[in-house]
Amino acid sequence: MTNLQTTQADELKIKGKKAKEAAAVVGGLPTSLKNEALKAISQGLLNQVPAILDANRADLEAGRAAGLSASLLDRLMLDDARIQAMADALIDLTDLADPVGQVLEEWERPNGLKLSTVRVPLGVVGIIYEARPNVTVDAAALCLKTGNAVILRGSSSAIHSNTALVNVIRESLGSAGFPEDAVQLIEDTSRETAARLFRMDDVLDVLIPRGSAKLIRTVVDNATVPVIETGAGNCHVYIDESAEKEMAIRISVNAKTQRPSVCNAAEKILIHQNWPYTAELIAALQWEGVVVHGDDNAVKLADGVLVATDQDWGLEYLDLEVAVKVVSSTEEAISHINAYGTRHSEAIVTASIPEASKFQLGVDAAAVYHNASTRFTDGFEFGFGAELGISTQKLHARGPMGLPALTSVKTLISGTGQCK
Repeated sequence: MTNLQTTQADELKIKGKKAKEAAAVVGGLPTSLKNEALKAISQGLLNQVPAILDANRADLEAGRAAGLSASLLDRLMLDDARIQAMADALIDLTDLADPVGQVLEEWERPNGLKLSTVRVPLGVVGIIYEARPNVTVDAAALCLKTGNAVILRGSSSAIHSNTALVNVIRESLGSAGFPEDAVQLIEDTSRETAARLFRMDDVLDVLIPRGSAKLIRTVVDNATVPVIETGAGNCHVYIDESAEKEMAIRISVNAKTQRPSVCNAAEKILIHQNWPYTAELIAALQWEGVVVHGDDNAVKLADGVLVATDQDWGLEYLDLEVAVKVVSSTEEAISHINAYGTRHSEAIVTASIPEASKFQLGVDAAAVYHNASTRFTDGFEFGFGAELGISTQKLHARGPMGLPALTSVKTLISGTGQCK
């Protein structure tokens, strides 16, 4: 092993050990102390705005020099408003119920044994993510509120921002009398270190990737630690033949353009062949600066539509681009979505309750909308407070991952001397 490899392994080993030791402590701390820690972090962020922005500027300058896209730079960028939003979210989190210790079920057996299932922390949570420094604060906060320790591994593009934020978090935890080692940042952003993190079974209880489909696939394919898949969003809006014109256009434009760089933005629009306003919808998207790709029917119906390739249907553009396909029925829309979607968020716009029900039951996704934008798939919008990501798998958690998703369960059994 080279000196560099030794240094990489040492960082993981040292910080992993500290996180595991901290998890044993924070798992038993009262809600009141956890809330005080979150309030301290909130104030710490506001006190250190200039230092955080200086660090973020260094990342943005490096990102521009490296040719990062506008959407990635938007995800990377911090400003006064975004830091204030992070600080406010921490305060909002203190108002939410602490799931740890919640009794989910109680029962008694004929032999007199009394059993109860309660929520408990997961332990040490690993988060690997790209570009977005706000994830650093959100992930740490959610893990702390649920009595977990967290090991954060961001991307090289945000290393200065993440380091500044974690410094604030750890200093704030120390000032609140909370174990600061509950939050660890892996500063080595090499692929080799990431690969070692994937296999830290002796430390991590779960690994959660947030970022591109490529990142998530890499983690799922290579990790030996249990993984919760999140994030990739090839989301669709399907416009049924009975859809009201203005509603359909409004929802489609909002789902695509309100913030195109996020995972709940619409990437594809499917339109029933009998809906008569396809050209107007495409024109409305183009008016907002959206590059529209389309199948042969869409190309014939509107000007300026680029011919979609087979690759387009599976792409997550994360930009002002969309692909439009004309379909013959709700069944065809469902089949297309289930073939190309990422099980994130899908929407139907229709005046028909039977068609809406058919779509909502038939589409395989964590969130399925009727007459609403996909942009609502979010922990805050669902009333969960901050979220760790959108789980697109079916086991343990699905959809926006709020506080309960960061807990497991334990069965407590009380007897009076019973033996088998």
